[in-house]
Amino acid sequence: MTGSDVLRGEVERVVAASGGQLRTVADIRQAAPFWGTAAVVLLGSDIRELPPRGRSPAVLVGLTGDGDSLWHLAAVIGAERVAVLPEAASWLAEYLSRSRAPESGGFVLGIVGGCGGAGASTAAVWLAHAAAREGLRVLLVDGDPWGGGLELALAAEETPGLRWPDLADASGTIDPRQLADSLPLAGGFPFLSWPGNKERHSGVEQTVVAGVLDAARRGFELVLVDIGRGPEALRTFAWDCDRIIVVAPALLRAAVATARLLQDLPAVETVLVVRGRPGASLDAGLIAESVGLPLAGIMPDVRRAAAATELGRLLDTGRQRNVRRFAGMVLDFGAGATG
Repeated sequence: MTGSDVLRGEVERVVAASGGQLRTVADIRQAAPFWGTAAVVLLGSDIRELPPRGRSPAVLVGLTGDGDSLWHLAAVIGAERVAVLPEAASWLAEYLSRSRAPESGGFVLGIVGGCGGAGASTAAVWLAHAAAREGLRVLLVDGDPWGGGLELALAAEETPGLRWPDLADASGTIDPRQLADSLPLAGGFPFLSWPGNKERHSGVEQTVVAGVLDAARRGFELVLVDIGRGPEALRTFAWDCDRIIVVAPALLRAAVATARLLQDLPAVETVLVVRGRPGASLDAGLIAESVGLPLAGIMPDVRRAAAATELGRLLDTGRQRNVRRFAGMVLDFGAGATG
């Protein structure tokens, strides 16, 4: 759906490469008869009408020059994915091919803090550890390039295996088995982290991240992504998630910050985890009601958890009974598709 000749030309080439058939319309009214039966709906960035939700998967398609406005528009209209052309042409072609013959794949669950210091990384590690104990093929992904490296919390910075910068030049389809075999292990599960050192890195292109997460989806039952709160991390990682868990402490300022964050998240199912702590100003139910999200669980405030993270002993805290109970409840609620 687009009125742009340039964008239509770019999409036509992608659809031809995927072996699909394309119907082009100029607005929502013309699209209505076909919306419910199309395998995928591609929305041009020139469309400003609000499309109906809950029908065909919608991908917002834009051009490199659209800039930050493309991501804001995607959140407003409820797009499930974003493709910036021509850079994302190969990813979009593969996405369209899979939409016609979908394969059974894993579930990508994102975890993001509603405010700074909410405990999203701690929750991600605990959930990965719990899923591995249950026998799931689980992968933990560090989605925050500026978070210092999730591997430090796992005491695994010296463990051999690929990190994100090693995948910076990856192109085309990534083999899921090769990816899994190349990753480091900690706590009984593989992880993909940014380096936990002082060396500067140039980051990884969004198309590379999309390819890696696609391979992860095909190679694992559950992919847990610890998403950073920065705009770059949200754009790069959140839009590939099937469901998102927002972690927030039971504080008024955290509730306000969480409500703001929701405006930048993709239109996928999102649930809330409230971190309990002594002296909390609000209860979990009130926080969930105020931000408008279902409550998936209450995260225990484990004594010395922050110190354990600094010492690389976060996995040890995940063995506590209250943590195991929390992780099991959240996995059942937030990643029910895995079971």
